[in-house]
Amino acid sequence: MYKIQTLNKISTIGTDIFDKSKYSISDSPENPDAIMVRSAKMHDMVFGDKLVAIARAGAGVNNIPVERCAQEGICVFNTPGANSNAVKELAICALLLSSRKIVEAASWAASLKGTPDAPKTVEGGKSKFAGPEIAGKTLGIIGLGAIGGKIANAAESLGMKVIGYDPFLSVGAALHLEPTVQVVNDINELYKNSDYITIHMPYTPQTKNTIDAEQIAMMKDGVRLINLARGELINSEAVVKAIADGKVAKYVTDFADDVVLGVDDVIVLPHLGASTPESEDNCAVMAAEELIDYIENGNIKNSVNLPNATMEAQGTKICVIHKNVPTTIASITTVVGNEGINIENMVNASKKDFAYTMLDVIGDIPASVEGKINAVDGVIRVRIINK
Repeated sequence: MYKIQTLNKISTIGTDIFDKSKYSISDSPENPDAIMVRSAKMHDMVFGDKLVAIARAGAGVNNIPVERCAQEGICVFNTPGANSNAVKELAICALLLSSRKIVEAASWAASLKGTPDAPKTVEGGKSKFAGPEIAGKTLGIIGLGAIGGKIANAAESLGMKVIGYDPFLSVGAALHLEPTVQVVNDINELYKNSDYITIHMPYTPQTKNTIDAEQIAMMKDGVRLINLARGELINSEAVVKAIADGKVAKYVTDFADDVVLGVDDVIVLPHLGASTPESEDNCAVMAAEELIDYIENGNIKNSVNLPNATMEAQGTKICVIHKNVPTTIASITTVVGNEGINIENMVNASKKDFAYTMLDVIGDIPASVEGKINAVDGVIRVRIINK
């Protein structure tokens, strides 16, 4: 029986996918085989020796010690695209919030409760909340993946011009873009020509403060900024100063910090990007499917710390996580060959410092094989999966 631990409330549509004759699911199992998580902080957790995988029901993995997991032979998954429609819809909402002073107008109208002639007062005061339409304006999108691509197409349908930048744009993602979306190779071109800018990229040490004072200085006066990806991607201090200077007209962010809270012309949302029942269901289902395929078949899809790899096997699978160094694969296959085991098929893939090898073998495997492969220099973890 495989034990699955849930560190947050996970949609039952996802957890119900697990075959209850094979899996038990709880929030406090002893030494689980896998973990499903949303936002719980895991950096200080000590992992048991049975833990083989962690699935994040969402895109960002800042709360997971990804590198340490790789070193311990734990595959970390996320669920890219599962929440993309929810974030797309919030981004369109943010475009309108940044333009039409809707939040301020609603707050002012609510403040008139109990006052005489409120309808007349509202009608007389509405002019101070006027704001521009988004149609005909230019939207710059940094990151054209599952979320950014959907925003680009939606903005085009609303009559906006769209400029996109993504140095890692895949062929598949590019094919899903409306042909009128202008993809640029120089991000500075996006900064200089956009009336609105929204950012949709992962947070890493390299992407911290992608938008800072230097980038803001290139932008149009009155630019409106949107950040529904990660708070660290945009320098809060730089934005607040630019608002005070009149350079930035509005900032909508899904990430609260003490710098932006309570600042005029900043709208702070409580991380609502993926907070829809549909998104939570989609993420939970994808996370569960990733764990099942890895635990039962050794296949990896949407891993953030190990290479993706799949293989259909005729017999038993020997799955090995190892360092991406020369001679390791040869040493592994030598161990198998010396035991008289025939390799029917093999898949190997690498991702930076780590690699993953799957061997499809026919016949009985001596109990000593796992230990001998584990003893190979560079090998981190071995799993033998019987068909």
